[in-house]
Amino acid sequence: MSISVVTGANRGIGLELTKQLAARGASVVALCRKSSPELDALGVRVESGVDVSKPESVAALAKRLEPIELLINNAGVLRADSLSDASPATVLEQFQVNALGPLLVTQALAPLMQKGAKLALVTSRMGSIADNTSGGYYGYRMSKAALNACGKSLALDLAPRGIAVIILHPGFVRTEMTGNNGLVDPKESAAGLLAQIDALTPDATGSFRHMNGDALPW
Repeated sequence: MSISVVTGANRGIGLELTKQLAARGASVVALCRKSSPELDALGVRVESGVDVSKPESVAALAKRLEPIELLINNAGVLRADSLSDASPATVLEQFQVNALGPLLVTQALAPLMQKGAKLALVTSRMGSIADNTSGGYYGYRMSKAALNACGKSLALDLAPRGIAVIILHPGFVRTEMTGNNGLVDPKESAAGLLAQIDALTPDATGSFRHMNGDALPW
């Protein structure tokens, strides 16, 4: 049986994605650095101790998994760094998790993805250069722009294998990451993301979309 893999599954959007996938009968493997009571309560397979920014952690994981029909790279980190306080440490941390992490995970797990499989990258419209009207958030914006570029290359590289890629903005979601500020709840966001993944076809691979289906500018 093929599996659906979700990174950053212990809370927020990742937890809700895991819950909704499991509810519709998918065999879900939830990846996280540390599990949570809410994730454990779902009864899905949990692979904890997985740090997406560490090549050795991801490589070890690949040896324990079955063929993959869906991979959702959702794990991320947000630091509200401004021009005055952006530091190499905070910017690099966000690059390592938000941009390098999805690349490492996909690189390690791509051999397990069969023809017809789908890859989703949960990014942010804050990674859009054209859409930036407020500045700030240097490390987050830069890391998500890098993730968007990564997603486009992955779409081109995986297309010959029949694997479609979508780059998705989840909306401004009320989660721990955003200090519970936002416009939508994780349940609504996850449902929208899964709807876009379900609708993804090979001819739309590499597209950058809002969870409501709107195309977003690069």
